Amino acid sequence: MNSLYVILPGDVDDTSVPSGGNTYDRRMCDGLAAAGLDVHEIAVAGSWPRPDTEARAVLGHLLAALPTGSAVLLDGLVACGVPEVVVPQSRRLSLSVLVHLPLADETGLPPALAAELDALERETLRAVSSVVATSEWAARRLISHHGLAPHRVHAVTPGVDPAPLAIGTDGMSRLVCVANVTPRKGQGVLAQALETVADLRWTCECVGGIRRETKYVERLREHRLGARFTLTGPRTGPALAATYHTADLMVLPSRAETYGMVVTEALAHGVPVLATEVDALPDTLGRAPDGSVPGMLVPGDDVGALGTALRRWLTDAALRNRLRASARLRRETLTGWDDTARRIAEILQRQEAAA
Repeated sequence: MNSLYVILPGDVDDTSVPSGGNTYDRRMCDGLAAAGLDVHEIAVAGSWPRPDTEARAVLGHLLAALPTGSAVLLDGLVACGVPEVVVPQSRRLSLSVLVHLPLADETGLPPALAAELDALERETLRAVSSVVATSEWAARRLISHHGLAPHRVHAVTPGVDPAPLAIGTDGMSRLVCVANVTPRKGQGVLAQALETVADLRWTCECVGGIRRETKYVERLREHRLGARFTLTGPRTGPALAATYHTADLMVLPSRAETYGMVVTEALAHGVPVLATEVDALPDTLGRAPDGSVPGMLVPGDDVGALGTALRRWLTDAALRNRLRASARLRRETLTGWDDTARRIAEILQRQEAAA
């Protein structure tokens, strides 16, 4: 396989609301190109996964124009909601779909819409040659939930860039939460938990994109924590690296997470992580070579448990030292984006050889 067509959402390089999916797509494409593949990126504008008629037509024309037998990797946000466009081309093209988040797993969807998206996704994934998931947990879930053949589903975890060890602040009080501000990421639960430790010394900065002023965002802005709890908008590149560099603890209170790239980003800086034990997060947090866990896990959507864990962190110096030491050991086991690109290339090459 010398050439690969990659179908991406139109906002793949939009830094105003950065996402793990877009970061994965960009780093994957760059890594595949660096490895010698002729990568043709095709960004398709549209309100994916529920595009209008024009966007569907554009995607259909793009796929129809590709040479027969071409290797095509589609972002699941584009592909999974439009089987009527993708499935007919599966008989002519070698199609793979990269699933960042199953469509029905987005928090807050009306049940009827979630069921509709789930059925559309199932039809798409059953038709394509292979499916790439971003964690072992996500791969297992796709196999069981959609009835996919296990040999067609592959887990390729995101990479992470090497980073210098964080200097932190006082080793305790600077908390950061890096995630777009949505109900699925759980900043509301975090704000409530922080109210239970208001008697202690800390600040918490929520770094992440805000697509619009929803009722969820409005409620977050109405918290009673004052300047100690802030929504500072998205950061990328050096600004995001600086956020991690001065952090003492990373907090990710997600309600659902197929991987959680910000966890390994924090660990790359040697910063311990307090996260929910949902979906793939326990595996992403992982263990250091000595078997220790570089952070704490609490049940999802549990204000009391999160507050208790925060109080332990803020009052127990021995615990902080253990977790920081474990995070620094775990840091040495992380893999880079070149490994991610290599594994995807191997999957696509095996698929081509089997065709």
